[in-house]
Amino acid sequence: MPSVRLDSRKITSWAAFHEQCKAAFGFPDFYGRNMDAWIDCLSGLRDDDGMSSFRLKPAETLEIELLHTDILRKSAPSIFAALEECVAEVNERYAGNGEQPALNLLLR
Repeated sequence: MPSVRLDSRKITSWAAFHEQCKAAFGFPDFYGRNMDAWIDCLSGLRDDDGMSSFRLKPAETLEIELLHTDILRKSAPSIFAALEECVAEVNERYAGNGEQPALNLLLR
């Protein structure tokens, strides 16, 4: 199963979050560095849209392993909440198209 790791110790701001995501998910250089762009980039994981370095099979999921979750919850609760909400939004888009969820957020 494909997976990415995000290290909460390095997420000290929104800019740091988006830089880490750009690198981890292989977002394109024109990635907008906001949560709408994050959702858009991860909504085509089963298409060959070039918005991520991942290409999932029809029933495959991408695991997002968030390391040191307790740190992010305390130091940047708005980023943590947005991440949870946006994972759900991406999965709702897939469900709306009759597909299996594409993302699985693992809190470590």
